[in-house]
Amino acid sequence: MFKSVTYDRVAAMSRQPGRVGNRDNLELVRLATLAASSHNTQPWRFRVGEQFISIQPDRTRRCPVVDPADAHLYRSLGCAAENLVHAASLQGYAATVNYDDVADAVVVSIDAVPGVTATELSRALVTRQCNRGMYDGTPVIPEHIALLMGAGTGREVRCLILTETAEISAVSELVERGNLAQLTDGAFREELLSWLRFNPASALRQRDGLTGRVNRQPPLPTALGKTMAPVLINAAAQAKADSARLASSAGVAIFLASTDTKEAWVETGRAYERFALQAELLDIRSAFLNQPIEVPALRDELRALLHITEEPQLLVRFGHGSRAPYSLRRPPREVIVD
Repeated sequence: MFKSVTYDRVAAMSRQPGRVGNRDNLELVRLATLAASSHNTQPWRFRVGEQFISIQPDRTRRCPVVDPADAHLYRSLGCAAENLVHAASLQGYAATVNYDDVADAVVVSIDAVPGVTATELSRALVTRQCNRGMYDGTPVIPEHIALLMGAGTGREVRCLILTETAEISAVSELVERGNLAQLTDGAFREELLSWLRFNPASALRQRDGLTGRVNRQPPLPTALGKTMAPVLINAAAQAKADSARLASSAGVAIFLASTDTKEAWVETGRAYERFALQAELLDIRSAFLNQPIEVPALRDELRALLHITEEPQLLVRFGHGSRAPYSLRRPPREVIVD
């Protein structure tokens, strides 16, 4: 019980409301790190300059099995960059984002422009979360669907939303097959296991990864959790669980890009983060189900199912439901480099 309380206290500290006022680089980076990342790997490093903050990939945190091309990694950088844009607005700064191919970094230019005020999405920076639980099955009203689609559209990226039962069922079948393909792969299972935090104490030591606390699972000693991994990481059980979660959702959002480059991945991350922030403002939950994106053969089938020529980048379910415990983040000073 004590460890759970401590976990929640640390999570709450990292999600204190964004401070307004003069430029505070530590505060900007704190809010940026609240962005989404695959497996909560937080694969970023921040370099702070007078008129910019650049976000560089931390390749020690890559997932070469599930993400061999580092597409998810660069999408995560895009998520952090989008958070920086809205965090800067809280301090009265305008921010623009560009991917620098030479430096291999996402550069967020921060300019003092008179009259800049906090963006509406900045209100959701500290409360946005990926909620992997069950939703309540109620529909999202058309006006809110339109807002989500608008937020999820960006530079050469568009957000396609499916709400019909037959469409969601077709996607669910691809997710199920993706689970079976991935979770019967020993290398995938081993990589996933390395990012699981079986108890609050382990999560507090590392401040990253996927903790059972977020999914309301009972804590286990780390050694016992790893021993039970063949039971805990079970393809059939995961497929069944994800099928139920999709059935409880109001819809599926699929992020599509015109190209499949690092710049497109970054822009997709930005679009997703705006979608997730907008969803939070509307009291809508969301979570990734990227199996049909990650398994190459299923990605082709998803493209055929949607009758598109664009590149599927992310698959997200959304709906109404209760809030989950928050995941942890590393402190800003740990992710800032000289």
